[in-house]
Amino acid sequence: MRHLVTLHDLDSSEILEIFALVQELKDKRARGERPQLLQGRTMTQVFEKPSLRTRLSFESAMWELGGGASFFSCKEAGLDGRESVEDVARVIGRYSDVITLRTFSHELIELFAANSQASVINALSDLSHPCQALTDLFTIQEIAGDLSQQKLVYVGDGNNVAYSLANCCAKLNVPFVISSPPGFELCSKLVNTLKKNFPQVQLELEADPHKAVADATVIYTDVWASMGQEAETEKRKQIFADYQINDSLLSAAAKNCRFMHCLPAKRGLEVTDGVLDSSHSIVFEQAENRKHLAKGLLVWLMQQS
Repeated sequence: MRHLVTLHDLDSSEILEIFALVQELKDKRARGERPQLLQGRTMTQVFEKPSLRTRLSFESAMWELGGGASFFSCKEAGLDGRESVEDVARVIGRYSDVITLRTFSHELIELFAANSQASVINALSDLSHPCQALTDLFTIQEIAGDLSQQKLVYVGDGNNVAYSLANCCAKLNVPFVISSPPGFELCSKLVNTLKKNFPQVQLELEADPHKAVADATVIYTDVWASMGQEAETEKRKQIFADYQINDSLLSAAAKNCRFMHCLPAKRGLEVTDGVLDSSHSIVFEQAENRKHLAKGLLVWLMQQS
């Protein structure tokens, strides 16, 4: 049984296989073709955190592929203490072909994968956001072409999105730079693990955002305070003020640099309206591709089972 708990579950060739399948299904949809590749298959989603793109992308993907989808909050699924995680995972796994989980605790997803008879997909945890990173690298490949010729610069908090991007870039040999305020960098343990596992990795940490984005072909950011960090919002506004993506920072990058954001965006904080709505922005193409990536990933996982 194949799972996607983190990007460590996929090697580079498998990622490219998934990308090829995503592109094939997206091209067919553009021609009005919706092959029912998962007819009779069922997906169960269990979310602790609210969602727009994650829930809708997976549900619409499953329906377009001919399958069905059910959704539960953690309370409805019994993960509020009514049952053990292991028992819930065993039950849902017997009813489903695939389970998607959007949680605070990464360990909860690991427990599901260890106890479920169904494929488990990490749709977000506090450690990792693999589906987002896969979508992002697919989008860059689709729009910009050869990934090895890109330089992806992430400006902001060294969070789950940043780690997953760094991991995906390492596997696909894409130069990656992250620029964060002191104290908010990508976890050094994770960075060292990536450098150990991928000796060829081009991974840099640069505190000065203007130096970081030099020659960048893609600039990426995320909110300064993620879900669960709301109490730190005002403090983070001050700390991250110099890390806003604005016209000044964009002008320091390559001439045709693209801008990406995993959304939702706090306009006027981590990014200005002028950048988010500019011709440099591919944010909404990126958001649309969440569904196409979900389709390719679901089909690929079912083929492995």
